[in-house]
Amino acid sequence: MNDHTINIRCIQHYMYCPRRFALLELNDDWSENAFVVKANLQHQHVHDGSHSYSDSQKIVRSGISVYNDAEEYDIFGITDCIEFVRSNSGTVLNGHDGYFQVRIIEYKPKAPKSDDFNETDAIQVFAQKICADQIWKCDSEAYIYYSDTRKRVKLPFDTEYKKYDAMLRQLLSEMRKLLEEKKMPVRKKGQKCSGCSMADICFPKEKKYSVRDIVMSQKGTDIQ
Repeated sequence: MNDHTINIRCIQHYMYCPRRFALLELNDDWSENAFVVKANLQHQHVHDGSHSYSDSQKIVRSGISVYNDAEEYDIFGITDCIEFVRSNSGTVLNGHDGYFQVRIIEYKPKAPKSDDFNETDAIQVFAQKICADQIWKCDSEAYIYYSDTRKRVKLPFDTEYKKYDAMLRQLLSEMRKLLEEKKMPVRKKGQKCSGCSMADICFPKEKKYSVRDIVMSQKGTDIQ
């Protein structure tokens, strides 16, 4: 049995920077910048209930808690949105007639410039898929909706399942090792920190040495 159950949202923190992940999980540090606030506001809107509805074709629910307690995963999280689309085959839902295809929809504010999706986003959604597949005994589809382009991008888990499964297991193993050792990782070579909300906590700026400040603190008088 794993000693550490991993929250799915932590996976992206680790992929971005293991040191950031350690500050959050080992030190309980946290700081926000404009990018974090913007993403939080979007997710709050997605989870406020306005995205939950039902019609003749599908049942849509936002903010669903999911988990997979298999030893090789042992993860949990909250999905942005899951669509249960009526189908000729698929999974059965309690209280509903017929069969349903399960679709996971993750909302992100900005699409990447050079690729269809970010790998860090894909891993996060794959972890959600691992959970959904266990809960509903299905083979769920997964999409990312990028707000700036207003388009859904289907993730290639049907053709690259083994690749993402191996990546997820490796990441979870590394994250648990870090938590067990309780050592703060060094900053990765080439790590871009300018957009990180934790930059000032991670590497606090030292105040410039000043003889004037030292004298003033000792005597409590102004120097003309």
